Amino acid sequence: MSADGPPLPLLLRRLAECPPDFLAPPRLGDGGGVHVAAVVADLLCDLGGPPLAAAAAAGFERGEPNRLRIVLVACWLLHDEWFLRRGGIGGAVADLLGRGLDELTAVVAAERFVTDPDRREELARRVLAALGLRPAGEGEEQARDRLTSLDSVELRRVIAASQEAERRAREVREAMRKKAAAEAAASYGRE
Repeated sequence: MSADGPPLPLLLRRLAECPPDFLAPPRLGDGGGVHVAAVVADLLCDLGGPPLAAAAAAGFERGEPNRLRIVLVACWLLHDEWFLRRGGIGGAVADLLGRGLDELTAVVAAERFVTDPDRREELARRVLAALGLRPAGEGEEQARDRLTSLDSVELRRVIAASQEAERRAREVREAMRKKAAAEAAASYGRE
C-alpha cells in the first residue's frame, strides 16, 4: 500500500452502480450464464496485462458460484477509467482475480459488495491493497487499519474463536460445578 490509488468515494460509487449483469449467475461448464473467463480476459486485455492462459480461464468456468460472482463485481470495479489509465497492474489483477478473493466466498454474498456500504468499502480496499495501493489521501497505516476494521474474514475468525472460548468456559464451569457437588456430597456423608 505504498502508492496513492484512486479516491475511495469514486470506487464506492462505482460499486453501488454495478449493473445487475455482474451479479447474474455465472456460466459453469457448458451451462448458460455470464462467461466469467471472458470478462476476466477482456479486463486483463484492457489493463494491458497478459492474456488469460487456458489453465487460468478454466478456473473461472467451475467452482463456487458466489466466488465467480465476486470476481465479476471486482472486474466491474477494476474496469474504472482510473485503473485503465494506470497501466502495469495486469499481473497483479490476474493474481487477485485468480485466487485473491477466495476467502470472501464463504463469508460474504456477492450482492453485499454492491448493496452494503461497509462491504463495498471492504472490497474496494482489498482490491487496492492487492495492487499495492491505498485510497488517495490516506496514509499506509490509516489504510491498513481501516481495512482491518472492515475485514469480514477476520471478523468471522474472531467470532469463531470467541464461540470456542465460550464453549470451553462452559465446560470448565460445568466440571467445577460437578466437582463441587461431589465434594459437598462427600462431606455430607462424613458428618
